Amino acid sequence: MSGETDLIKLYSGRILELAADIPRHGRLAAPQASVTRRAPLCGSTVTVDLSMRDGRVSEYAAEVRACALGQAAASVVGANIVGCDLAQVRAARDALRAMLTADGPTPPPPFDGLEVLRPARNYKNRHASILLTLEAATEAMEKIAAQTSCA
Repeated sequence: MSGETDLIKLYSGRILELAADIPRHGRLAAPQASVTRRAPLCGSTVTVDLSMRDGRVSEYAAEVRACALGQAAASVVGANIVGCDLAQVRAARDALRAMLTADGPTPPPPFDGLEVLRPARNYKNRHASILLTLEAATEAMEKIAAQTSCA
């Protein structure tokens, strides 16, 4: 029964608030890149659309079909990604992964709100869903960087 209680505690009020209000939810009309990522274990899916200007995210939207934890992560990312460069988004992705898998430090600002997901480290089956948005955003930014370096 304590496993069930722990899982109920995991879905804190703050996580549910974030999940219920995802900024920039939806799709962009004409993004420079779109990436869809799916967590095979749970079926959560995130599609990130973004555009960049001067090496920074200028437009962003995400269509999120995930559990509350994945939605909460998408909410923090959506609220903070515009204006970020690829190094910041990679650092956030890597720190989030380390926070979940090795109890690493909180992701750096402006993504430090992802700290709310630290209790999920004990639920490995939820990690992929939590990481989806940052993984998709990183991949989209890398695609744009590759396109612009070839231009």
